Amino acid sequence: MSKIRILPEIISNKIAAGEVVERPASVVKELVENALDADSTKIVIEVERGGRRLIRVSDNGSGMGRDDALLALERYATSKIASDSDLFSIRSLGFRGEALPSIAAVSRLTIVTREKRSDAGTEIRVSGGKIEQVADAGAPPGTMITVENLFFNTPARRKFMKSVTTEMGHVADIVAAIALGRPEVYFRLMHDGRILKSWPSTVDRLDRVADVLGSKLSGELYPVARNAEFGAIDGWVSDPKQFRSTSRGVFIFVNGRHVRDRVIQHALFAGYRQRLVKGQYPVATLFITIPHDQVDVNVHPTKNEVRFAQQRSIHDLVQSAVAETLDRRDRPQWGRPEEPRPGFMQKQPRISENQDISFEAMGLGREAKTAKGDSHDPASAGQFKGRNVEALRRLHQDKAEHSQNAINNTFPSIAGEMVPEAADRRPLEQAALWKKTEFGGLRVIGQLHNSYVLCESEGGLVLLDQHAAHERILYERLKRRSDRLKKEAQRLLVPETIELSFHEAGVLEWLAAEFDAFGLEIDPFGTNTFVVRSVPAMLAGRDIAPLVREIVEKLASVGFGDGPEASVDESLKLMACHGAIRARQALSDRQIRKLLEELDGCENPSHCPHGRPTWLRWSIRELEKSFKR
Repeated sequence: MSKIRILPEIISNKIAAGEVVERPASVVKELVENALDADSTKIVIEVERGGRRLIRVSDNGSGMGRDDALLALERYATSKIASDSDLFSIRSLGFRGEALPSIAAVSRLTIVTREKRSDAGTEIRVSGGKIEQVADAGAPPGTMITVENLFFNTPARRKFMKSVTTEMGHVADIVAAIALGRPEVYFRLMHDGRILKSWPSTVDRLDRVADVLGSKLSGELYPVARNAEFGAIDGWVSDPKQFRSTSRGVFIFVNGRHVRDRVIQHALFAGYRQRLVKGQYPVATLFITIPHDQVDVNVHPTKNEVRFAQQRSIHDLVQSAVAETLDRRDRPQWGRPEEPRPGFMQKQPRISENQDISFEAMGLGREAKTAKGDSHDPASAGQFKGRNVEALRRLHQDKAEHSQNAINNTFPSIAGEMVPEAADRRPLEQAALWKKTEFGGLRVIGQLHNSYVLCESEGGLVLLDQHAAHERILYERLKRRSDRLKKEAQRLLVPETIELSFHEAGVLEWLAAEFDAFGLEIDPFGTNTFVVRSVPAMLAGRDIAPLVREIVEKLASVGFGDGPEASVDESLKLMACHGAIRARQALSDRQIRKLLEELDGCENPSHCPHGRPTWLRWSIRELEKSFKR
């Protein structure tokens, strides 16, 4: 007896259903896509018990005649492919001819459809893949497909379905995603007889984006647009402050088809590089338009994945478009102050030029912290109560002497200036320094806990993280790899040796040549031992061994999967972090001014290399509101 046999059609249909119909949301997706291919302008989706009991999709599209409706239930029957060439230029959403027969094989399905030119419609009832009834029926133009008791004849699949809430959540997500890509179509989603959401048709795509993602979020979206010979991209990406903990806020459309594409997602995240920390994801809606023969949508039965003929070009297009938009928006816009209400700010007493406004005179010196004190510890905050100013001055002198070498190297242009004591600090001149887009145009108020720089802008209050800001400055200085870095490198009087494991030694040996370009000279000194002979000026006075060991340990653990450039870039981030000024480190007014001016020269001044923000801003209006004015 032959061991090879041809499967019965009902079994092959169930196997196909296992690929196409994963859960109720899969059914909704296939039926809605068919409705869109039928040129529908109104689609209503009704679901009961998360799709377990019933799924019904009604549309006002072109509809079908009796013969076409019967053929649509056969496998590989489709109106969208006629020749081999059509396979390589797919213009429709549903084209494989698997959806309806696969759904019918694992449910009780009813089709009611009517063409606009026909007087009567057609009703077809199918149970478990077998046609039970075909009859004429009164129906409006369009198609209504009802799916009941999904997986009733495949209990193994049915028991793996999740709760009603979970399955309905997947349905709602897929309908929202499809609606996002088709703003000209009206959608309505109902569950257990109740309307969950309606999306009115609109000619403005941004209106649909606001309707799906929320009007509050839409105000934090930036438009993206870029054209190239091989395609185009447009859409919106969120401000880095509006992030999510998963990538579910990313919606990608290729020629109108909602897809989950790793290439485009990677390009999107690369555009956000150094603007989001690890574990944060942006919100984005991107529409990719390319010639239909340059994309293969026949990669997977569910048609959720695509393959590009020019994958690298598409990746670079998306990355550059997103990065350019964020670069343009990252430049701070301090703005103008809002019109104060009558009486507001006029109540503030004017300070005369001769009036003493030092910290001691204003009673603020007592709130200083020790070099090791916790700025959030009430006990630490009050430990100076009752002490005189001279004791406070001595404390800050000790702290200044401890950190002077590091500060001299972080600000070479003002290396000779000592850090002033908090009690002797004077405010900067009240000059008209405000400029709308420059950090150097901010008026410095002072330091908060020797960690944050308080500045006044034309429109409100700006708080600068001194470590994150200086980390950005040093990182971009290292990225430029100028000859000056090597010339300013400082040779160590006593070279420092570092012993590593075999694997780590291989990493450092590979990186040594790259480090030399930045003034970090490291030579082999035995099997797994290396000697550090010189360090960049910005790292002078720092303990270099822990930095080198941290770099090689990290790269040894993650490997070089993203290429040598990414590995070097990761090393530069760590160098910048180790070389930057620290939190709780007092700075003079001149050093603060230098920090702000150098920040103006950065390409991305709003984020540190790890993606953390360098500054926060509160407008006058926000401050008024907080004080209930």
